[in-house]
Amino acid sequence: MTEPPHEMDEEPGVFDVEDAAAIEASDQRALADFEAGRFVSHEAVKRWLLSLSTDHPLPRPKCGE
Repeated sequence: MTEPPHEMDEEPGVFDVEDAAAIEASDQRALADFEAGRFVSHEAVKRWLLSLSTDHPLPRPKCGE
């Protein structure tokens, strides 16, 4: 006996379908940003986030930090 289809077994949503070309394009843009220095380091973000719970929070980090 076959089970009836579940309500959640319907066609996938717009974010459930992988688009290999879009993923590759996104990766290429990210790599170009990184190579151009358009990123914020993990250390800078961590330092900023930890400062938010103090009496003297730091300003948001900028690109290249």
